[in-house]
Order: sequence, then structure tokens, then C-alpha cells
Amino acid sequence: MRKKVEHPLNALNNFLPEGSFDLVVGYLHQYKVHLTVTQARKSILGDYRNAYGNQSHRISVNGNLNKYSFLITLLHELAHLLTFDQYGHRVLPHGNEWKQHYSVLLVDFVRANIFPPDIVAELRKSIQSPAASCGGELSLMRVLRKYDPQKEGYLPVERVPFNAPFLDEKGRVFVKKEKRRTRFVCQEIKTGLTYLFSPIYEVRLVNKEN
Repeated sequence: MRKKVEHPLNALNNFLPEGSFDLVVGYLHQYKVHLTVTQARKSILGDYRNAYGNQSHRISVNGNLNKYSFLITLLHELAHLLTFDQYGHRVLPHGNEWKQHYSVLLVDFVRANIFPPDIVAELRKSIQSPAASCGGELSLMRVLRKYDPQKEGYLPVERVPFNAPFLDEKGRVFVKKEKRRTRFVCQEIKTGLTYLFSPIYEVRLVNKEN
């Protein structure tokens, strides 16, 4: 079972960009949110569980995210809370109602001058047409990656030359074959099986030292 850590609100400052703490805590207090910072999860960046019975609204966010990604993920989940608070289960999870709440949240935080200009430029696109996940907005993800700790020797799949071999995080060797819409078709050398890779998935090129 993945370990989760309960963080008192004053520790939340360690995960948030400067200037965002008071705004975030205001929402957490107003809606009685039980916020959990969890270890990295590969399938999701954050999660929302609605209040029921004696349980509070529960939001979890991956603690390995950079501060801007952490805040954007938290706002994504807060939008789910606001949507549930108004509509319950009567609307789609990422329908127009959720998009409206998410857009309003983004506007508030953009106006607070919390994000650097390059992220603001991408968030303005999200305000107009929010995606169901941060990962669904590749241009936003590319900009956010600039604020991650740099990993020496890694590069995104989109920068790997075609027909060049590379290693994934499990140490499997692939060859980049072709682009299919927004993803790249890559063939695992050992099995011959093909997989679709996100263009921003980070890998290591195979060289004489690998």
C-alpha cells in the first residue's frame, strides 16, 4: 500500500509557489478539505473523493511535483470539489460544469501573479478550453517540465531521433519508429512488441556506456 503523509497546513508552504498559500488555505478551510500529500503515483497526479457521512472532502496530490505542477493539480481537484458541491453526481466528471469551475480557479490564481509568464501563457489556453488532465495539455506539460529538477542524460521521446534506441525507466530497450497523432510508436527490441509513448515521456539514449 502506497505510503501517504498528512501535512499540517503550515507545511503546505513547502509544496506551493510563493504567494499562493493564503488563497489555497482559504479554499481548504471553506470546504473543510482533508488534503493529503502522497508519494509519486504513475497513473495520476492527484485525486478527489467527495464528502459523505462523517467524512470530509478528500484531496490527494503527488508530493514529487514541482511547486507549479502541484498547485495546478490541486486546482484541478478543487474544481471537482466545487462541481460536486453544486451538482452532486448529476454531471460528468470533466463536463462543462467542471470546466467552468476550473477556469474560474485558474483566473483567480493567474490574477494573483503566482505563475511565471511562460506558464501563464499556457494557462490562458486552459482557461478557454480546460483539458480533463494536466497530462492532456502537452504544451502546458512541456513548460511545467522546465521547472522540474533536471535529470542528467534524460530527454523526452519527441527529441529522440527516429530509429534510435533508448531505455525506458524499467531498463527496456526500444527503437523509435513513427509518430501516430500525438504519440510515438516505439518497438521493444527484445520482444518486437510496439508501444505508444507520450512525446514528453523522459528516456535515456542507448550508447556505449549503457
